[in-house]
Amino acid sequence: MSAGAPRGLASSGQKPIGEILHPLCLPSVYQLFVGLCGHTGLTLCPSQEAVLTNGTPVETSSPASASSLFNRLQLDDDLEADGRDPYASTEAHDLFVTVDDPKKHVSTMETYITYRVSTKTTRIEFDLPEYCVRRRYQDFDWLRIKLEDSQPTHLIPPLPEKFVMKGVVDRFSEDFVETRMKALDKFLKRVADHPVLSFNPHLNAFLSAKDLNKRQGLALLTKVGESVKHVAGGYKLKVRPAEFCAMGEYLDTFSQKLGTIDRIAQRILFLQSEYLTEVREYSSVYSSWAGSEEELQRPLEGVSCTVSKSCQALEDLSENMGQDFLPVLREYVLYVESMKNVLRKRDQSQAEYEGRLEAAVLRRQEDKSPVEKCQDRVECFNADLKADWERWQSNKRQDFKQLLTGVADKNIHYFETCQAAWESFITVLQDKQTEDRTGETN
Repeated sequence: MSAGAPRGLASSGQKPIGEILHPLCLPSVYQLFVGLCGHTGLTLCPSQEAVLTNGTPVETSSPASASSLFNRLQLDDDLEADGRDPYASTEAHDLFVTVDDPKKHVSTMETYITYRVSTKTTRIEFDLPEYCVRRRYQDFDWLRIKLEDSQPTHLIPPLPEKFVMKGVVDRFSEDFVETRMKALDKFLKRVADHPVLSFNPHLNAFLSAKDLNKRQGLALLTKVGESVKHVAGGYKLKVRPAEFCAMGEYLDTFSQKLGTIDRIAQRILFLQSEYLTEVREYSSVYSSWAGSEEELQRPLEGVSCTVSKSCQALEDLSENMGQDFLPVLREYVLYVESMKNVLRKRDQSQAEYEGRLEAAVLRRQEDKSPVEKCQDRVECFNADLKADWERWQSNKRQDFKQLLTGVADKNIHYFETCQAAWESFITVLQDKQTEDRTGETN
């Protein structure tokens, strides 16, 4: 990968058709590993080479220090020099999805919100080039569960949390529905952009079927993940490879930092809300005072107007934090849990392999096929986890760069608005002073 090559992976954006190939046409797993390790600083040990069932050579471990993984979250523009994303030249986007148009449905049994899911595609797996269906939250939840069951070795993007505290957040309010719609749209775009998950038949059903309850015959694929979902019942992992230990340490620290930022941001929002209540009353006092002071009416009204403009600017700033900043933090907290879940499954798979291998050696079994199958499963886990880790890191850099840039822009706009409001008030005072001097001269 050449330095300075353009990066092709956006956080959740769409790509032009013609840049991605079907996953079956991707370069070998070994080539992807070399690209990933060159991009992240991980190293491969040739003496630990393994082979997948299709004959593709794969490295079983590639130690990396925790510090190298902590440094993945970089927000400066020098990231372009790190090299092109390993998926950039192998993916072509031919599946476009959008979630919009929320509608409230009221029945005798329940009240719920549905969202329009629009799809445009050129894939032969779909009968039509365009679809438009309506889905509610529980349908998105169904899709994620199916993806997690049928693709246990992959990182499944998280959904926004389903439950909210009654009396604190109105789940039918316009702001809440808008925030959830954006999160669902991002979830579906991430799935559609994935080179493996996007070809899952459950996603096809979700995007095209008018009634998911009538869609049958997909249970077979779910069984693919059963052997992984319940493995290692009587086995215990001896030692987790260094690179995956570093991943776990990074996730713990990253989650802790996000939790701290979230708590502080929540506190700031609370204090800003109390401050706005006080300042609005402060503005109204000047407004009522102006009615009883003819000589000071214009200056007093000017103070009231200036404070009101500042209040509105602060309200917009708080709204941005609540609707744009906090949801991204919470999404990545859930992302961390999803990644930890995949790591646990990988460890379970390795524990089963180690247990079966040890048992085969003790019993001197000639049939090595069960052990080889377990080894292949571990290698698939390692390959998929490394690829999804790199993809997640790339998405995270893009998301947080965009998020923090937006926060900076909103704060700059807030202070500029307040400054302009108070500068206009100074003009009012100067005009009043000039009028008073003119009146004294006359």
